[in-house]
Amino acid sequence: MLAINEEVVGFNKKPLDVLSLDEALTRLSALDQRKSQVVEYRFFGGMSVEETAEVLKVSAETVQRDWRLAKVWLYRELKKDECRAT
Repeated sequence: MLAINEEVVGFNKKPLDVLSLDEALTRLSALDQRKSQVVEYRFFGGMSVEETAEVLKVSAETVQRDWRLAKVWLYRELKKDECRAT
């Protein structure tokens, strides 16, 4: 299982704000539904790259690329949310 602080958000100094993550995932889904699905399957579903690729009917390389980009995008969105909250 992947650690959300290290793998999805990229930091582990503060506890994760689950509501902010949900809102960020909703925004990501509006921009790129597949990347959002990759996050849901990989993180919440605990699926491997290969399993996710099979479900989405894309290559493992596409899942890996989507996973990397989604993590960066979510990190930036959560940092923006954190800055707005302070």
